[in-house]
Amino acid sequence: MSNKILLTGASGFVGRNILPILEKSYDVDTIGRKDGNTYVCDLSTASPELTDDYDIVYHVAGKAHTVPRTEAEAKVFFDVNYQGTVNLCKALEKRKAPKSFIFLSTVAVYGCDYGENITEEHPLDGTTPYALSKKRAEEYLSKWCKERNIKLTILRPSLIAGPNPPGNLGAMIHGIKTGLYASIAGGRAHKSVLMVDDLANIVPLCAAKGGIYNMCDDAQPTFGDLGILIAHQLGKGKPLNIPSWMATCMAKVGDLLGSKAPINSLKLKKITESLTFSNEKAKRELGWKPLPVMENFKIK
Repeated sequence: MSNKILLTGASGFVGRNILPILEKSYDVDTIGRKDGNTYVCDLSTASPELTDDYDIVYHVAGKAHTVPRTEAEAKVFFDVNYQGTVNLCKALEKRKAPKSFIFLSTVAVYGCDYGENITEEHPLDGTTPYALSKKRAEEYLSKWCKERNIKLTILRPSLIAGPNPPGNLGAMIHGIKTGLYASIAGGRAHKSVLMVDDLANIVPLCAAKGGIYNMCDDAQPTFGDLGILIAHQLGKGKPLNIPSWMATCMAKVGDLLGSKAPINSLKLKKITESLTFSNEKAKRELGWKPLPVMENFKIK
């Protein structure tokens, strides 16, 4: 496998963390909306005019971490995650086809709120705009790459840890920093987590082989473990714990208050039930060894 890569989403959380790692082994060009990218382009609305051919295309650009409140907000997921993929492929069609295409998808395509060691064989039952847009992009790429004899790798990472993370981990860090975070029922639920660095480390292992792979570390830490780790790095005490009986009472009140309540029975179940994914396929087929999150996660 040659060493010319086209990376999309280089300015985002994943992109900016994996770019320096990829640049140690590859000649990397980038596509992004901000100045400083090789190609400045918003893939959700346009196709860039590529001036070079690439051995590997790594499509990281995407939208996540928000819950849409309107149809217009929901549509943005499809504009970015699906149409952005189509527009990238249109640009690639004007050049020599890459040998390998790597797509950053998500475990959200499975549609699971809880479960343990969920494998790649699980049905794609996700119903959120995020999950549906990623699923649609996966389907498009499967057909597009097959028609052009391009090796397709679909990576489905779990919760991603790294410096200044967005989403749930970012919210947890902010909550602990401001003293507004509380652990529910001891934080015993296990969650699959992945070090962002591994999204770069896996490239030389998967690019020539292709396939669909869940990505997470082996430890499957609990919310409690993560909370204590973050609090320690912030110089804070152990997060406050809300016991099960109190959380249940709060959730029942939330059920009566409706969807705007900070907690209800469904949200409580999501918080207190484990949700883990199996990384065995990637380890077995690619020889991938994930970084232990609890040893490597630094919040800054």
